[in-house]
Amino acid sequence: MKRRNFVQSSMIAGASLLSTGVTKGNAGSGDWSATGKPFNMNYGIHDGMFKTHAGDNFIDQIKFAYEQGFRAIEDNGLSGRPVDEQKKIGDTLAKLGMAMGVFVQPGLGNDSNMLASGKTDQVDKFIVSCKQAVEVAKRVNSKLVTVVPGDFERKLPIGVQTGNVIEALKKGTAVLEPHGITMVLEPLSDNPDLFLRTGDQAYAICKAVGSPSCKILYDMYHIQRNQGNILRTLDLIYDEVGYYQIGDNPGRKEPGTGEINYKNILKHIHNKGYKGVIGMEHGTAGAGKEGELALIKAYREADSFM
Repeated sequence: MKRRNFVQSSMIAGASLLSTGVTKGNAGSGDWSATGKPFNMNYGIHDGMFKTHAGDNFIDQIKFAYEQGFRAIEDNGLSGRPVDEQKKIGDTLAKLGMAMGVFVQPGLGNDSNMLASGKTDQVDKFIVSCKQAVEVAKRVNSKLVTVVPGDFERKLPIGVQTGNVIEALKKGTAVLEPHGITMVLEPLSDNPDLFLRTGDQAYAICKAVGSPSCKILYDMYHIQRNQGNILRTLDLIYDEVGYYQIGDNPGRKEPGTGEINYKNILKHIHNKGYKGVIGMEHGTAGAGKEGELALIKAYREADSFM
């Protein structure tokens, strides 16, 4: 629930990929190639992921990522960017044929909203945020927005808190649904004060809200930390999952740096028919260009389940 010259950068990246063996290597069932070949799944990069190769400008990073085979982005801080920059990002994605994943709903941090409290001012703030999200989404052709209900209201019984969250989300989906926008609720593991923590809890809430505009953001890093059993949990709640994010554990870096078997998980998701964006919600284990190339190689390996 948390950047210049493109042509020259791409040429440097291509040379580096060749010299480091990222372009071709053995991956279980056969060889795979990297530069330019789209991945089997649609992984979404985020701002800063390829800044050493492409510079600080996010649009240059998007173009670099496209050259490496990535076909999507996600941008948690999109709503905080100037409107002109949002439009430029949207135009770039449209020209390249890339998809937009999630952005965090405007004005809502992980702990800055308290929907569990049921307080009128908190619900009102949430509704305003939903209306703002619609305008941001139009600029980048997005249909997904991340929502975190906020912290527990520890003076209230858990059932009452859950009811308060459900009622607030119903009001939010009434704003989003006419525009075909889906809020995806993210269970988090960042601290014990957060209300929404597990996939099954999010599932019960989505069922109660009963709207196509309220689904689950299945961040495998957080699910692993809070409850584990990723594949079984996913199967149980699959019909309410609207988006996925990746991050290995421990460390929250790229696949292959921790304990999660992402090749198996991605194959499982692919076989279930998911065609949407999978957000790369993590840092980079290595530093500089070598670290960025290692990240690309890690995704080629995890993606080689076909």
